[in-house]
Amino acid sequence: MPLFSGMPAFPGDPAFRDEPARSLARGDAYNLSSLALGSHAGTHVDPPRHFFEQGTTVDRLDVSALNGPSYVVELPPDLSAVRAKEVARVPAGAERVLFRTSNSTRWARDLAFFPDYVSLDVTAADELVARGDVRLVGIDSLSIETDPTGRFPVHHALLGAGIPILEGLLLADAPAGRYDLACLPLRIRDGDGGPARALLRFRDE
Repeated sequence: MPLFSGMPAFPGDPAFRDEPARSLARGDAYNLSSLALGSHAGTHVDPPRHFFEQGTTVDRLDVSALNGPSYVVELPPDLSAVRAKEVARVPAGAERVLFRTSNSTRWARDLAFFPDYVSLDVTAADELVARGDVRLVGIDSLSIETDPTGRFPVHHALLGAGIPILEGLLLADAPAGRYDLACLPLRIRDGDGGPARALLRFRDE
């Protein structure tokens, strides 16, 4: 997801700001911008520290969990939530699971926040943890869950099992299948999150 002023942000998160600090147009010798953003802006990685005070921080994540073979699961456009039965679509042994929902189609039309986004429920999170071989879970929404209670059981289930979460993906051009994922979040010391550039390359197998 590109970072730009006015971009979508999860409600309550800091807005992204990009302001000129030096400008050729104003007579300066070079262009230089001042950026302000939240640690969970755009496409970003949630490490365990996001919900656990003693959890692994974004700069200490094992980057091998964020990079390597991955599987995109394409879900029906009328699906309102990803549940345990949808996890059954994930091939055995898949270590990095990315959920493509109707969110991606909506992002492709307009990069504006929508509150009725498709997310995981706790049964899906528990099923992913129970598999024992999942190292990363990603989704095409700014948060992996919708939880009006404020308890965040999906985050707690995945991050509590040491599984980082990749949020804010744009997967409209990534149909279901096997890919190689390249993902490196900003190396923020002791960070509770990190904006990231995430790229997929189709595996021709």
